[in-house]
Parts: sequence; structure tokens; C-alpha cells
Amino acid sequence: MHGTDRDPVKEAIQRREARQEQNIAILIRQLSDQNPNLRARSAESLGKMGDPRAVEPLMLLLDDQVSDVVWVALRALGTLRDPRAFEPLIGCVNSPDRWVRQGAVWALGELRDPRAGPVIVPLLYDKKKGVRQAAAEALGKIGEIRYKEQLEILLDDDELEVRHAARDAIKKLK
Repeated sequence: MHGTDRDPVKEAIQRREARQEQNIAILIRQLSDQNPNLRARSAESLGKMGDPRAVEPLMLLLDDQVSDVVWVALRALGTLRDPRAFEPLIGCVNSPDRWVRQGAVWALGELRDPRAGPVIVPLLYDKKKGVRQAAAEALGKIGEIRYKEQLEILLDDDELEVRHAARDAIKKLK
């Protein structure tokens, strides 16, 4: 090592960063693959990587014909917590697909943007318990006291999970 300017640690870090760049590029390309399983796995990986360059390509997946792919893209966008996803997520809240509604509400909760509250409140009365639960959790994450009354109604919900989510959300309100 004496007499050389080589820094093996620095070189290893540079190689790792180059691989990371390649992986992100590959995963973004795979979001448009014909195989829905590959699109979903790529979306999931991009969400876990946390790179903001994935946000816009993931938003394009919200129009995918396969609801499972949309669900995974919604989860990835929520994990990334990038405010650019706000409007596209709002657009998914009224989907006829319960998984899309549930994923959109969960992701909006992750963004913690108070503008989402009025859009989320109607989903407290959704016919699907998972959507009601996700809506309660999202309102808890947003944390505004003005939703307390709507959340209290869920304390009498038929579903235990929904009641627990409402109770936990109420505790987080300020």
C-alpha cells in the first residue's frame, strides 16, 4: 500500500455505487416489461431502495391493467414518501378495486399530507374492512384532531381490526 495512491475502500465504494446505478436503471426498465410479476417485483425493489428517481416511473404504473401491480406500486410510492406522488395517489382513492383503494389510502397516510384528510374520510365508511382500516391508520398518521369524531364512529365497527386501527389513530391526533 505504501507508495501507491490506490484506496481499496474508496474503489469498493465506487464499484458498489456503480452497481446500484445499474440496478436502478434495470429495475426502472423492468417496470414496463410485459410480465406483470416482473413489473411488481421491480416496483417493490425500487420502493425498498428508496431512490427518488423511481417515483415518476412508479407513478406510471398506477394505470397498469393488473391490480396487483398497481397495489405494489402504491406501496412503493408510500414507502418513498415523495410529495410528487400526492395527486396520482388521490386519483386512485376512488378506484373500483378495493386493493387499489386500500393501497392508495395507505400511501397517502405515509405522505402525511393534511390535504389528503378530506379525501380519506369517506373511505372510513367503505364496504371493505381493509380499506376502512387503512383509512383510519392514514388519518392517524396525518394526525389532525378534526378527524376524531369520524374515527370515533369506527370504534363500533363490526370488525376488530378496524376498531383497533381507529383506537390507535385517535391516540395520535393532536
